[in-house]
Amino acid sequence: MPVCPLDFRYGRPEMKRIFDEETRLQKLLDVEASLAQAQAKVGNIKQDHADIIKKTASTRYVKLDRVREIDQQINHEITAVIRALSEQAGESGKFVHIGATSNDILDTAQALQIKDAMAILGADLDSFKKTLAKRAKEHRDTIMVGRTHGQYALPITFGLKVANFALEVHRHQERLRECSKRVLVGKMSGAVGTGAGFGPKSLDIEKEVMKELGLGIEEGPTQIVARDRYVEMISVLANISTSIEKFATEVRNLQRGEIAEVAEPFDDKVQVGSSTMAHKRNPVTAENVCGLARIVRGFVSPAFESAILWHERDLTNSSAERFFVPHSFILVDDMLAKMDRLFAGLVVNSAVMERNLARAGSVIMAESVMVALIQKGVGRQDAHEMIRACSMESQRACEDFKSYLMNNKSVSSRLSEKELDAALDARAYLGQSGQTVDNILRIIS
Repeated sequence: MPVCPLDFRYGRPEMKRIFDEETRLQKLLDVEASLAQAQAKVGNIKQDHADIIKKTASTRYVKLDRVREIDQQINHEITAVIRALSEQAGESGKFVHIGATSNDILDTAQALQIKDAMAILGADLDSFKKTLAKRAKEHRDTIMVGRTHGQYALPITFGLKVANFALEVHRHQERLRECSKRVLVGKMSGAVGTGAGFGPKSLDIEKEVMKELGLGIEEGPTQIVARDRYVEMISVLANISTSIEKFATEVRNLQRGEIAEVAEPFDDKVQVGSSTMAHKRNPVTAENVCGLARIVRGFVSPAFESAILWHERDLTNSSAERFFVPHSFILVDDMLAKMDRLFAGLVVNSAVMERNLARAGSVIMAESVMVALIQKGVGRQDAHEMIRACSMESQRACEDFKSYLMNNKSVSSRLSEKELDAALDARAYLGQSGQTVDNILRIIS
């Protein structure tokens, strides 16, 4: 009976397939097959035996049920795989796994799974970035009020906000590529990393195995691939999940009823927002990914802890990794796909954005008026205090900021009404936002 939500609620089939039992078994068999071929190449075993091992190292012959049956008897997963493969290889089965230790097979097979998973995430990030870039270009000049500390700040554009998101995703692409060089490595160096069991050509064997599998080599092995590599990998995935939650939180905030500047896609013909409040259109996708992002970040701690092992290796990392490696990739893939769809269909209420900008009042242009006074020769600190006092008093008196400024001799004696109107024009105070959007789109293209 399924218990884990990944079995029935979260995750996409392609990514989950990479980490299912059948695929895992095939990756283990792939490593054993490559080892046999390398052994034959250096002359440790005959090529005929290596070819038979390679042919039978497939889930077409080595069945998962048989591996499970042996494992239940002996309580050792890799030995179960070795015995099941040896059964199928006949006389050539005597040459399976010679010189290797379990983690030569396990770590190298897991690197193959991670390689496939990273390829999917790379495609996910690229698709999401393109979606964000498209929306940024579309809303390059869509004006809205910017907010800091949750309060009205200065005018910005929605395009600038989304372009910044796209640039953040672009950096994650770079991080994923960079860490892949250190993460996608295997080992074939025996029980304590010396390669003694493979004989004098152990380094040649390891080189041949990794070349065939398309992996790098763990240059400093013990019994395992060094786990600082996994720490980096999970940290990158946690970083991606943090950005996802950040973007989703922005959608949730901007969809709040009193703001209503954006809204998640919602099929109002059939979709239900609430079991009792029939009018609801909740940001459920954004909320969903926020919750999942916290699960991914929760895996950072066990990843760090699993890098601290006794001597050349103990087993404390194994059980934890069976959770945090597949779960992290499956959830990040799921979240990226959901966010891609969310932003592709995001409803942008530009009219509401302008209405909220107007509701913020001309007082949000206080900085612009301060700059205008500075250009008239007023010292920066004096101008700031002058406008600060005016803005505080106008808000306290619930007066229009412009009217209050016009009635303030310190301001009106320096700025004409025409000059004041120019300083209070929100569209004229967007700075280089449009050019910044264009620059970001060039960087990420």
